[in-house]
This record gives sequence, C-alpha cells and structure tokens, in this order.
Amino acid sequence: MSEIIGFTDNIRDLSNENGYQFEFVCERCGNGYRSPYRNNVAERGRGLLRSAGSLFGGKLEQLSSASMQLSYDRGTNSKAKDKAMAEAIESVRDQFRQCRGCGNWVCEPVCWNHEIGQCLVCSPSIAEEISKAQAAAQIEQVQDKVRQTDWTADLNLTTRARVACPHCQAQVDGGKFCPQCGGQLAAMTFCTECGSQLAPGARFCPECGTPAGG
Repeated sequence: MSEIIGFTDNIRDLSNENGYQFEFVCERCGNGYRSPYRNNVAERGRGLLRSAGSLFGGKLEQLSSASMQLSYDRGTNSKAKDKAMAEAIESVRDQFRQCRGCGNWVCEPVCWNHEIGQCLVCSPSIAEEISKAQAAAQIEQVQDKVRQTDWTADLNLTTRARVACPHCQAQVDGGKFCPQCGGQLAAMTFCTECGSQLAPGARFCPECGTPAGG
C-alpha cells in the first residue's frame, strides 16, 4: 500500500501538465510561500515521443497519440506529483501553525501567538490590542476637541456658497467676487413685488419695502 500524504486546506495547486508547484497561504493575513517549480519528467518524455511521432509517422505516431491521450486523461495526478507535493509540504512545515481554537493554518512569523499557542485571531496580542485601543481613543478625543471649536466664525453662512463663477464658470473657493473675472458670486435676488434687485442678505426691498422672499 502506498504511503498516504497529509495535506491542508491552505494549499493551492498550481501544477500543470509540464510540472508541479504548490502555494501555501496564511488564512489570517494572506501571505504565504510557493514551492519551486518542478518539471514533470514523464510529460517531458511524452513530448519528445509526440515530436518524434509527428516527424516519422506510422506506429511511432500512434504511440505518441496514445501517450497524449493518457496525459489528458490523468492530468497531473501521478506518483511524481505526489512526491512533489509531499516535498513541498515538508519544506514549509516550519512556517505554519494550525490553531486548535479555530482550525486555521496561519504563518508562524506574523500571525501566531507564541505565548498562548494559538493564532492571533483566537488569542490576540495584548500589547497590540492596547496600542490599537490607545490609537482609537486618541482619534476620538481629537474629534471631540475639533467639534468643540467654532470653525464657522469667519464664514458667510447666510449666502448660498458657489463653487463655480456664474459668469465665467471658473472654479472658486468662496468669497464675494470671482478671482478670474471679478463677477459677483452671490446669487442675485429680486423683489417679487417691484422687481428691484436685492442686496445679498437683505430682508426687505429698499424700493417698496416688500419682505424678501415674500
């Protein structure tokens, strides 16, 4: 009976008909390792047979066709692939740990809590958690202090702000007049009673006394 090969769920098979390669990925951070590409010697021999068959024809061509069909039927599954996979697993064994808390395979250098013996998802690093909590609290305190400061004291909040000049369409950052053409940026309003133009912020028409917007 052939020896069985243990495998994990964090392995990706990158093999093809010409060779074998495997990728092992940490299930926490996504980093990992890729085994060196190993040529498929048997497939290389079949390739030479196919080349010779197409060159000489006859019985040799029939043998090459059979070899090609066998290759397609079996894909990359073979004793050679099993050996390559076993070697790849053995080569990265010391780089990963399986957490008994969640069952995930994580990389030993970054995502493993050596003190507890679990991954950093199940047993986070206390120092890292304290640092994250301190940073979060600091951000909250900054936001609170910013909210307590009046940032609108020098802003005109009674006139609709414009981001483009109504005369030349240039982009503006506020103000009363366009820095490009000098045109007035405040929206022009008119008295609904007599039609006179109202000054920005005016509450009554200076000509007839009608309330603005009335």
